[in-house]
Amino acid sequence: MSPSLIKLSIQMDIGLSLKHKIDTKTKPMGSLGYLENIAFKIGRIQNTLSPKLCKPAIVVFAADHGLTQEGISAYPAEVTHQMVLNFLNNGAAINVFCRQHGIQLTIVDAGVNFDFAPHPNLHIQKIRKGSRNMLHEPALSMDEFLFSMNSGMEVVNDIFREGSNVIGFGEMGIGNTSAASLIMSKLYELPIADCIGRGTGVNDEQLARKIRILQQVHTQYPAVTNPFEIAKTFGGLEIAQMIGAMKAAFAHNMLILIDGFIATAAVAVLAKDHAAILENCIFCHTSDETAHRALLQLLNQKAVLDLNMRVGEGTGCAVAYPIIKSAVHFLNEMASFEQAQVTNKFE
Repeated sequence: MSPSLIKLSIQMDIGLSLKHKIDTKTKPMGSLGYLENIAFKIGRIQNTLSPKLCKPAIVVFAADHGLTQEGISAYPAEVTHQMVLNFLNNGAAINVFCRQHGIQLTIVDAGVNFDFAPHPNLHIQKIRKGSRNMLHEPALSMDEFLFSMNSGMEVVNDIFREGSNVIGFGEMGIGNTSAASLIMSKLYELPIADCIGRGTGVNDEQLARKIRILQQVHTQYPAVTNPFEIAKTFGGLEIAQMIGAMKAAFAHNMLILIDGFIATAAVAVLAKDHAAILENCIFCHTSDETAHRALLQLLNQKAVLDLNMRVGEGTGCAVAYPIIKSAVHFLNEMASFEQAQVTNKFE
């Protein structure tokens, strides 16, 4: 039997056992709703009836985008580096939620247009300070894209070696919703207008400009169809590093927590050629960014939360984590009908 068939057979066996364990807990069948799906998924990933979440981590990749020169965002580009400094000073939303839930937070300068002083929680690994202006040339060269992917992989490799088996991904980069919109449009051959939202909160006039600029960018690269070529052409340095990081997390069979629109666009690049990565992913929330709901539907995925959040930073991962943890706890600790000597329903 081939290795792939052996793996499939093992997954089927553990899947049946997990379903039986979940269904025979002291509750009406299915009454814990999506928590049951989460518990089942984590058990299958770890190939066990008693899964564990070890040393949860979130990585936030930050970079600037050349397209911001065209006025596509409500905020100026310097907010990227200012927010990274806020992360390092423990003042952002992601810091609050990671502290609350005991999640290790790592910040990566993947391509910020700023020179940061050394900091124990900051990984500086950039090949350039911001992507190029896509209106005039591709965002990244292939060498820059591959460097970024490899850098993201190294971050996750280090976190895995420290004993983590669950990792979430977030980002910071003024202009990166535009990059995600272009990636989504090209990956799924959708009109660019269907993939654009207000990002950080542009007004109607700014939104009209954003649509016009992205349409111009979109039409300049008609021959770009390969997923990695799409990511190289339209993505940012933080998106490229996130793609590499997600690839490494899947290689280590980690539980992968996906944040909002940008992180979902990153994993969509990988899923285009290797849909199996989605088996390790939990999509933590439905972003208030318009196109995110449509992208989740294209990937056939359901998010844990829908709180109208659009902060980015991995905040959806951090807020959803205690719910994911609850799924593991009920699977491991809740009594079965037999254990509790409670009569099950009539067959």
